[in-house]
Amino acid sequence: MLEIRSATKDDLKSIMNIYKTAQDYMIASGNPTQWGRTYPTRELIQSDINKGVCFLICEADIVHGVFALFEGVEPTYEYIDGAWLNDDSYVTIHRLAGDGKVHGIFQSVIEYCKQCCSNIRVDTHNDNKTMQSLIEKHGFMKCGTIYVRDGSPRIAYQKLCTDNL
Repeated sequence: MLEIRSATKDDLKSIMNIYKTAQDYMIASGNPTQWGRTYPTRELIQSDINKGVCFLICEADIVHGVFALFEGVEPTYEYIDGAWLNDDSYVTIHRLAGDGKVHGIFQSVIEYCKQCCSNIRVDTHNDNKTMQSLIEKHGFMKCGTIYVRDGSPRIAYQKLCTDNL
């Protein structure tokens, strides 16, 4: 059974190892530019931990995945080439990665998010076919294109979970 808990500074090495695995996978699967070998940085993850937005997906004491969860307005979502499903409060999933050793990480994250908010947003790179498939498989609707800080486009998705609260 997968469980989700807040990350601590003691988890940083495990987290960075998972991101290294994810970077390798993305590069090997035709998505070399979304994260490359430099994103996310150790400093960014330390900041996420300090802010209490970094979460781990664990089985027993083994960390198998990591993600950041933000409540409130995501600045890069203010402009969308398309349209969000609504303008209600939402949570945003960022930097989701797994070690590739267990299945169900994305489902566990969605179930956790639904406890926080009935409105979930996420985005991914056009070349990240694995993530697009997971997002769409779990009932997210494609809403359009957003642009991250460096100006590069991302496919934006939203899921309304009001029937599951």
